[in-house]
Amino acid sequence: MLELSTATFWIAVLQIIAIDIMLGGDNAVVIALACRKLPEAKRKQGILWGVAGAIILRIALIFFALQLLAVPWLKIAGALLLFWIGIKLLQPENESHGDVAAATTLGGAVKTIIVADAVMSLDNVIAVAGAAHGNIILVAFGILASIPIVVWGSQLVLKLMDRYPAIITAGGALLGWIGGGMTMSDPALPGDLFAGIPYAKIIFPMAGALLVVITGKTLAARAKRQPAVDLTASIKKDIAP
Repeated sequence: MLELSTATFWIAVLQIIAIDIMLGGDNAVVIALACRKLPEAKRKQGILWGVAGAIILRIALIFFALQLLAVPWLKIAGALLLFWIGIKLLQPENESHGDVAAATTLGGAVKTIIVADAVMSLDNVIAVAGAAHGNIILVAFGILASIPIVVWGSQLVLKLMDRYPAIITAGGALLGWIGGGMTMSDPALPGDLFAGIPYAKIIFPMAGALLVVITGKTLAARAKRQPAVDLTASIKKDIAP
């Protein structure tokens, strides 16, 4: 359990804020899309009620996440999920948000927001649970901090990400770092397994961060080259006799 007065506690606080910023952007976009057809007077209500429902749902999800992370092998599974989320974060943007239906009624918009958030918040919940190290104060902080970030701050962060791609890389590395640390504290592993490895508490998180960044960047570069390859093949096919 992390103590309030320790540097580790405050490092975890900074990690949770970064997680909320990096992973809250998609939720903010979904909220905007769900409410875009509401009358102007009801848009703010739709956003507030939708976020309120999403936060309640997130509390339930993170409670179960904390319980599950105490089960043998599930921290390792959670770490693998964080690696995948971090790698996905580094991939080229797509227009998947356009599939979110815009509701014409307040109730419909709130329902859309809550359902979409339930699907999209698993990454945020697992990441916050991992960074919190079982500390309920940090868990509560992560939930509360996500509210203003999702409602007001995410659009700004998305613009900064577009302008400064290094922020996205840093976010992916952070998720890999947390995942690497989670693997060391899984209940299924002997408590003294890493005792003989010098600087293990730095080496394993750093390895996780490098794994995410190198894999993510490699896949992103391959994805960017793919259209050019397909276009070349198409041209050759068209000019072939």
